[in-house]
Amino acid sequence: MLHTNHISKLIAQIVNEHFSIELQVHEIHLTPCKKEFEGDFTFVIFPLIKKTGTKPEALGEIIGAGLIQKKVISSYNIIKGFFNFSLPNEFWIEVMSNLGKQTISNQIEVKDTEKYLIEYCSPNTNKPLHLGHIRNILLGWSVYKILNAIGHHVNTTQIVNDRGIAICKSMLAWSKFANGATPESTHIKSDHFVGDYYVLFETKFKEEYQIWQATDTAITIYENKKKVDESKVEFFVRYKNEYFNIYSSLGSAAKKLLIGWEANDHDVIQLWNKMNQWVYKGFEETFKKLNISFDSYYYESQTYLLGKDILQLGLSKNVFYKESDQSIWVDLTDRGLDKKLLLRADGTSVYITQDLGTAALRHEAYHADHYLHVVADEQDYHFKALFETLKKLEVPYASGMYHLSYGMVDLPTGKMKSREGTVVDADDLIDEVIFEASQSAEERGELVDLSKEELNQLISKIGMAALKYFILKVHPKKRMIFDPKESVDMQGHTGPYIVNAFVRIKSILRKSGAVPVLQIPDEINTSEKDLLILCMSYPDILQESAKQFDPSHLANFLYTLAKDFHRYYHDYRILKAESQNLIVWRLALCELISKYLEHGMLCLGIDMPERM
Repeated sequence: MLHTNHISKLIAQIVNEHFSIELQVHEIHLTPCKKEFEGDFTFVIFPLIKKTGTKPEALGEIIGAGLIQKKVISSYNIIKGFFNFSLPNEFWIEVMSNLGKQTISNQIEVKDTEKYLIEYCSPNTNKPLHLGHIRNILLGWSVYKILNAIGHHVNTTQIVNDRGIAICKSMLAWSKFANGATPESTHIKSDHFVGDYYVLFETKFKEEYQIWQATDTAITIYENKKKVDESKVEFFVRYKNEYFNIYSSLGSAAKKLLIGWEANDHDVIQLWNKMNQWVYKGFEETFKKLNISFDSYYYESQTYLLGKDILQLGLSKNVFYKESDQSIWVDLTDRGLDKKLLLRADGTSVYITQDLGTAALRHEAYHADHYLHVVADEQDYHFKALFETLKKLEVPYASGMYHLSYGMVDLPTGKMKSREGTVVDADDLIDEVIFEASQSAEERGELVDLSKEELNQLISKIGMAALKYFILKVHPKKRMIFDPKESVDMQGHTGPYIVNAFVRIKSILRKSGAVPVLQIPDEINTSEKDLLILCMSYPDILQESAKQFDPSHLANFLYTLAKDFHRYYHDYRILKAESQNLIVWRLALCELISKYLEHGMLCLGIDMPERM
């Protein structure tokens, strides 16, 4: 903490002078004192015992006497090697004054600014964005905001998976069953419209497969290929993919579309473009609701052939090798992985081939120090293999690659399945959370004086605060359950609870009129010191969130700050405090807290309303 740095320096100076050693300032770690002990801050003496050759209590007395003599602390106590000390009112007044005058960006020490490129979202164009995408998007955007807030140069991008058999399934279903229907003619949001045909394909495929299972061909295959004591049901669940590739007329038609696309068939490309444009339009509407954006877009249709030049480089360096069938591989067994296919025997690429090329393309465009890929933990192996392959190639950007892996999101009702249409679409979830927020506001009846437009905007902000905070408060690597109703609970660990603290402060400040110049208070209580310590620690929290690429660290800090403020508001009078000096002091503290709440929530991608 910047405001306690001088105390750390003095402790090092006292110890060095007394024991004639060279203790460094970074070895002095001051932390807020635990509430069960008396004091404002704590310094752990134990690490210095070996250097000084003295007992903890004696060392503590030396430090305490020195700090008292220099009039830096007002009192101290030593408990089993923990040096707890209190600071005089002048310290807290100075902290309040400095924090109030400085912008938050000026409080953050940026040692080395670096360049980051964050890839997030990266959806498929055969269906709308869903709950899993929301977690991905909110993680990517909040990491972008946090890194940007501490002074780094950050760009965002995504690669749209706009080609492949899944997209062809939607195209085929629309061609066969839509009778020319469009999003406009059906009044269905355009990406949902396309997604409905992806689900319809799966429905029709299941029907086709069920009928085929009763044929002589299917029964013969079952008898010849079944495992011992394997039932027909078990066998045909296992055989589904083979059926799609060998016998299915729908599968054959979908694969024909894919071949046509790769051959640049005019009619196929025209249909592909039309359906993709529908999806892009729907995506942009959802991005607007979430208030996020991208600096650049990459498309798999344009990058899937990339990487073949890199394969030749790898072969020339003997990093890759060819099998007798001409397929190309990389051996990653020395990196704790296995042998990884890079190019099929027929000369077609696999995903890692494309990603090798995309990585090179992006580095050429951005020359970033760090490349973050926000992708679910289902792809952990893929990214390990990709990064180790790049390291073997010794490309300059290999060390800057990072996979921001996150756990899946479930609902209270269980897992989601795209092909069966049981996925919760992002738009539906956003609407549900906003509805829950409106119900909560209606029950409180506090917004009756707003116009309908103002009310809708406010409810939308509260709903988005609920959605975003509920997801971001969970550590990225943890699997989570999203409960829309719980997310809007005004008394829970939620976004609206934090928003309420901010709104309460804004209401107090409005009622107070203009805030007078800060004056020395009659007293500074423990709760006020605790709140100031939290404000002092905010830059460190932000730095740590950036370092770990972990918005939950910041999110949980903001909850603590809001909770401590709510308790303070309950325990102490503000506008009717015992003296004018105390009123001014407490108003200044409230205003300071609101500054950190607003900045922190903005770093999570959450806009704060001024009333609710």
